[in-house]
Amino acid sequence: MNKLLTTIFAVAVSFVTVSAQAQDVKGDPKVGETKNAMCIGCHGIKGYQASFPEVYRVPMISGQSAKYIVSALNAYKKGDRKHPSMRAIAETLSDQDMADLAAYYSGHGATEGAAAATKTVKVPSPEVTALLGKTNCASCHGADFSKPIDPSYPKIGGQHADYLFAALKSYKVENNPKVGRGNAIMAGMAKQYTNAELKLLANYLSSVDGELKVVPQSKFR
Repeated sequence: MNKLLTTIFAVAVSFVTVSAQAQDVKGDPKVGETKNAMCIGCHGIKGYQASFPEVYRVPMISGQSAKYIVSALNAYKKGDRKHPSMRAIAETLSDQDMADLAAYYSGHGATEGAAAATKTVKVPSPEVTALLGKTNCASCHGADFSKPIDPSYPKIGGQHADYLFAALKSYKVENNPKVGRGNAIMAGMAKQYTNAELKLLANYLSSVDGELKVVPQSKFR
């Protein structure tokens, strides 16, 4: 137990340090729009599916938290997230590039002055309620899983179910050079579930009204 706590503490300290450094770089959404050529071919097409390491719809990133986008890109760049295509892209990005892209996508598709739509509360089944409570998912991802307690955590409410399932499983992978995510906290959570249970969680989370969306790209450059 002491070893686990030490690992989690070390990860948290490292994460806070990276987050603090990222906060020093201010992103410009208008500049970010000119840098998204490598993003639009996947994230700007509704229903677009990745084919590695399995077939699933690529995540919706329009409306995602800017700090989370920067955190995820840095994880790919460092190799903590082992997706070859995303790592290759992230390695070409500077801190300023990441901040600009994150600023752009965090507000992408938002309608200025639009009234908040009334959301339908999706009540989980007793089985899913128990699974959500097992690791208290809402304690980090917040109300409707769209109001994280820290903006460097992702909004997951309404995200594609197949992507969520693939992402959650990836935290359980060890010693694979091309697949997996190196996050001690999420790994500790995900390993408490079977894959069948993770699929139930992913299906429920995707059914919740969220702020994420795919904004079709009007043109390709």
